[in-house]
Amino acid sequence: MIARSTFEVAIVNKDVSRAVEMGGHHPDLADSWAEVNYFEIRANDENDARRKMASRYPPTEGYVIEDVFQIKFAE
Repeated sequence: MIARSTFEVAIVNKDVSRAVEMGGHHPDLADSWAEVNYFEIRANDENDARRKMASRYPPTEGYVIEDVFQIKFAE
């Protein structure tokens, strides 16, 4: 069995941020994406957490992983 830790991942969408800064809105995403959104994910390590989140929130769609924090170690 692989030991997994819990990570908190901070993600923002640069396209939404740009639209909100210019006084507008993104056509598909909520304005809340202009600010950092936090998600918890179980992963083997920080790189695994980044990989998993990038597949859910792709950089090609404007998402940027700002930071990854390990909040719970494998038991």
